Amino acid sequence: MLRHLSVVCLAAAISAVPALAQDLPPAKRAVLSEADRLSGEIARIASTLWNYSELALKEQRSAALLADLLEREGFKVERGVASMPTAFVATYGSGKPVIGILAEYDALPGIGNAAVPRRQPREDGVAAGQGCGHDLFGAGSVGAALMLKRVMEGQRLQGTLRLYGTPAEETGVGKIYMARDGLFDDLDAALEWHPSQENAVANIANQALNNFTIEFTGQPAHAAYDPWNGRSALDAVELLAHGMNLMREHVKPTARIHYVFPGGGEAPNVVPSAASLWGFVRDIDRSSVEGHYAWILKIAEGAALATRTTYKATLTTGLHEYMFNRPLQEAMQRNLETVGSPRFGEAEQQFARDLQRELGLPQDGIDTTVRKLEAGVQPVEGGSTDVSDVSHITPTVGLSISTAGKHLPWHSWATTASHGIPGASRAAETAARVIALTGIDLLTQPELIRQARADFVKRTGGQPYKSPIPAGQKPPIPK
Repeated sequence: MLRHLSVVCLAAAISAVPALAQDLPPAKRAVLSEADRLSGEIARIASTLWNYSELALKEQRSAALLADLLEREGFKVERGVASMPTAFVATYGSGKPVIGILAEYDALPGIGNAAVPRRQPREDGVAAGQGCGHDLFGAGSVGAALMLKRVMEGQRLQGTLRLYGTPAEETGVGKIYMARDGLFDDLDAALEWHPSQENAVANIANQALNNFTIEFTGQPAHAAYDPWNGRSALDAVELLAHGMNLMREHVKPTARIHYVFPGGGEAPNVVPSAASLWGFVRDIDRSSVEGHYAWILKIAEGAALATRTTYKATLTTGLHEYMFNRPLQEAMQRNLETVGSPRFGEAEQQFARDLQRELGLPQDGIDTTVRKLEAGVQPVEGGSTDVSDVSHITPTVGLSISTAGKHLPWHSWATTASHGIPGASRAAETAARVIALTGIDLLTQPELIRQARADFVKRTGGQPYKSPIPAGQKPPIPK
């Protein structure tokens, strides 16, 4: 780890953000000094996670990298929590308040790419890619935890700091099973961030979601010689998909229904005895999703009756909509404005413009503006996250930081390439600074925690969190 402080870097930081020299309390100035010391470490973590690019619940090396680093730093690390080998909780300190920082590190299948501004497979053959920037997410969140720990130690700040290593966000699994098992229950607040194409405190509504599979079982037979002896599971899946597509006309525009067929038979001359559909259904709140899912199960029942097959439905995971917390949003907004956007150089901007030109998009580079916090939550734009369930357990706040060029398709080879260039880690450093400064607010301002809790209780109506996942169901660990 980098323990020396560069006078040049400190001077540049102070000149870029004049408030640092005059307006910030000692604990916050100490955070930003640690941020300069940790710059190289954050870059190293981000680069390593990008190289690993491990898929959901297979992030063995990624989780070990982060957990080992935190353990060396003096955190007590519990590994394999919530029955997931790649989930962990790292704890430092004791007593109240209890502050959690969320870290993600899983990649996406099929969008691996070299860190170049054109479509080019990686030389090492890794086909997965960090198209959502979770390499930066993991690096920035761990960087924030390291900053806070060192300042807590140096300034003798009372409280408990936890870094949650949460796998499988891309499949909406990790935090859901951790939430069901009570791992967030005693938090006073949770902090998170996400790579994006803008710099802003999170304030755009997202969608609740059910992630499910429906498997049909029929009877094999020769497709030409005696098809009357067969019962086609593929027919059932096709009927299910047709029914879901007819359903689309009769749901509100906020709903989203999408699916793939993981299996549909082995050969055309054999009546398929097994076939399945893997689907997501989303809407603006949990109750709407549950209504749509119940409808889909009725369609599955009808498809099975029509084809004389049987079916099994499995709810792999279910997500709530994000619950925003205004006092925490306002506190984080102040810290984002203090830190500012990532200080990308011409090399990073040119890389973004090259990618935009490659894809026929406006060559606007990376957005470096800092957006204001709107007075109210902004309308849903689509997408879901398992962070939302944490927000129904404890006051939660997050932010987005620009990590890739404007207009680039997300979850794509282009964003994978963007998140792998050396300068991308500047976004993770920015996020780490904002999260750590907000952590200092929570550790030193009891009134902020009281306000956040009051806002949380008002929004939840005092209702306790209810996990969508049945008690005792195990996470879907890949074989």
